[in-house]
Amino acid sequence: MKSLNKIPSGIEGFDSISMGGIPKERMSLIMGTPGIGKTIFCVQYLLGGIESANEPGVFVTFEESPDEIKLNMKGFGWDIQNYIDKGLLKFVDISPRFNDNETIMGEYDLSGLILRIKSVVEQIGAKRIAIDSVATLFNTYPNHNLIRREIIKLKSCLKSLTVTSLLTSERYDETGVNSHFDVLDFVSDNVIVLKNQMFEEYRRRTIEILKYRGAPHKKGQHSFTIKGGKGITIISFERNPYLPDIERKRTTTGIEKIDEITSGGFFQGSSILISGQTGSGKTLLTLALLNGALKHGERCILFNFEESNQQIYHKAKIWNIDLEKAEKDGQFRFFSIYPESLGIEDLITDMRSEIQIFSPDRIFIDSISALERITTPLTFRESLINLFLFAREENIISVFTTTTPSFSGPIIGSEKHISTLSDMVILLRYFENKGELIRALAIMKMRDSDHSKHFWKYMIDNNGIHFLGKLEGNVGLFSSMNNKRDL
Repeated sequence: MKSLNKIPSGIEGFDSISMGGIPKERMSLIMGTPGIGKTIFCVQYLLGGIESANEPGVFVTFEESPDEIKLNMKGFGWDIQNYIDKGLLKFVDISPRFNDNETIMGEYDLSGLILRIKSVVEQIGAKRIAIDSVATLFNTYPNHNLIRREIIKLKSCLKSLTVTSLLTSERYDETGVNSHFDVLDFVSDNVIVLKNQMFEEYRRRTIEILKYRGAPHKKGQHSFTIKGGKGITIISFERNPYLPDIERKRTTTGIEKIDEITSGGFFQGSSILISGQTGSGKTLLTLALLNGALKHGERCILFNFEESNQQIYHKAKIWNIDLEKAEKDGQFRFFSIYPESLGIEDLITDMRSEIQIFSPDRIFIDSISALERITTPLTFRESLINLFLFAREENIISVFTTTTPSFSGPIIGSEKHISTLSDMVILLRYFENKGELIRALAIMKMRDSDHSKHFWKYMIDNNGIHFLGKLEGNVGLFSSMNNKRDL
């Protein structure tokens, strides 16, 4: 489908799922339950126009007063009064007053409101309008056919003013149908639905483009979060088609033996999954790779979800890795976060922000298994896809660890999804031979490169990790099924 002209929405992630933004000079309806973020969406849309294209905007408010909206939006760091003073934003205030005492007599129409909107648009040369919320009209005036007629008149007026407009309306049930949906859907060119659904004991905010008349868009629901300083951020796994091609140069892994068995090291922008059982050395291998990158002069970030800063610094010192010095030198940043203190959408958004600020060459995350326990499998996969694609588009090498739930069992469902997304999978396994416990590492997968097909034995001591050679012969798996001697 050939796309209509679209304008940037001002909302992070929305232009990806809408394939370009909001259709220009059309009316879009934003639907959702109370508190889902409809007003925030409108304000962000108006401010996005001002900041990205110097396009003045008009906010028509039926519910909250302008002062209430300005106060509420300060939490996001948005100084609305500043834009008003510069003549780039103006309110049309239809919000109720404490002493309002309405009596409905005769036939109601929006002629007065339409004239006010037209006057303000022409006064500041507005290109964007947000009307929050038309549901107030339906709740106040019983004749819905009359209201539909008046909204059609309003739409016609907005079209003649060549502005791009958003309307909001309440949705009273996440799974049901809005009582005004048939009326508003009829007059709106586009319908965007915001939801806040409960899955088990977790809530998931989603956004869905239900209708985009005459314009292509991505289907389905996409997770989003609302963050201070950012507003609405959509956790989308859609790739940006407009990014230039990046040369994926090869670089050292940071460990000489792994350079050898990978036939030359990691590719820039690649995602590496380290999968292993408890105690197999995932954190140590991560720190060794991190230390090698630091020695190579690269900037690195470590996100740890299971241990404190002090524990990681202590482990690193035992293995002669001075992370505190690297951090003081500005080459390294470390974040120890317990995922239970945040939702996964907030966590992914914060991580992306820190990565953008620090601009590292590599990121290390230990362990993504901790994220799985704080959300649903669907949101977990979506969030990881978003992070994988973000790192790849920024040409950052990303190293993730995950814990295999059993010593020799099959890969579980969620880990299968992660491994298919990864460019490379490093497998750490336990083996048993003549009563001796053996650790071994293998490259299970590596895109665009030859690699060793053997398991390589390694040992861990106070000096770190040491590779001993290939695992020879038939040895047993460390499990209750160790009577099976074949690999």
